[in-house]
Amino acid sequence: MSKVLSLNKSIYLIIALALLIFPFVSDSRTWTILLTQIFIFAILAMSYDLLLGYTGIVSFGHAMFFGIGAYSTGIVLDTFGPTLLFFVLSIAIGFILAAVVSFFVGILTLRLKSHYFAMLTLALSGLFLVAAEKWRSLTFGNDGFTFRAPEIFQDRLVFYLLSLGCLIAVFIFLKRFVSSPMGHVLISVRENENRTASLGFKTLHYKVIASVVAGVFASLAGSLYAVSLRFVNTSVMTMDITLDALLMTIIGGVGTLVGPILGAGVIELAQHYLSGLARDYPIFERWIILFGILYIVAVIFFPRGIVGGIQSIYARLTGKKVKVAGPMKKSVVKS
Repeated sequence: MSKVLSLNKSIYLIIALALLIFPFVSDSRTWTILLTQIFIFAILAMSYDLLLGYTGIVSFGHAMFFGIGAYSTGIVLDTFGPTLLFFVLSIAIGFILAAVVSFFVGILTLRLKSHYFAMLTLALSGLFLVAAEKWRSLTFGNDGFTFRAPEIFQDRLVFYLLSLGCLIAVFIFLKRFVSSPMGHVLISVRENENRTASLGFKTLHYKVIASVVAGVFASLAGSLYAVSLRFVNTSVMTMDITLDALLMTIIGGVGTLVGPILGAGVIELAQHYLSGLARDYPIFERWIILFGILYIVAVIFFPRGIVGGIQSIYARLTGKKVKVAGPMKKSVVKS
């Protein structure tokens, strides 16, 4: 086990160093921007994986925390000026707002089970979306508004390194979080909440903590996303954002943290290249249909995600058992 953990750490370190070096050996502005977007959405997907993969919570309202972060940063920078100090302050404000909202949303909704909880989170997210549309004096409604980012971020390389640094920091924090005693309780809640409660754990408290942590990191992703575009509108709170996070998590591998990062890369790259092909080949003008087919194929051939598929192959080659997150739990062994 220690050898596997050591190997995993070595692989993570090599990948992190490669991504760190990449912009210095490549002058491709397109790839720099694309990788930055992948880093941002990977943070969002990892925050969703904490809910879905480690706590067993299916939320359809995760976009509201992403939107809280985006609007916090956009409004603060637009109102007080594009300085690095106000950028950091805007992230802190997003953290606080997301934590408060996720706490009260968790208290109100996490007593519900299954689809009842999912539908209520969707309704609450819809309320925040309507508020953003109607509060035009602050958000400018559907039209949105542009703002200036701190001058240091005019260099895309700096923002690339910031996004990569945030991704690495969030990954390390969540990895330690899910490996802690609290993380073990969350996994126990995912597996059997009633049995966990019978052991004396107040499961609602643990689920609320997971909701708050996930909401805070989703707001960080929203803040970075807003700065990357220098623009924010109500699209940051739409259901599309939540579905993207959900699909990134499922395609990459639920309950792995690494999987959502891979899923973010697959989806962002697929969107980029399929939309690019539409400019040259008319058949790809309806690229969103092909994108849907890609999802279906991925789910058919990788039902437990990319990471789950790799683990299954490794298990068959070595004869070792592999644990599967989520409701479809199987132990794969060499026959």
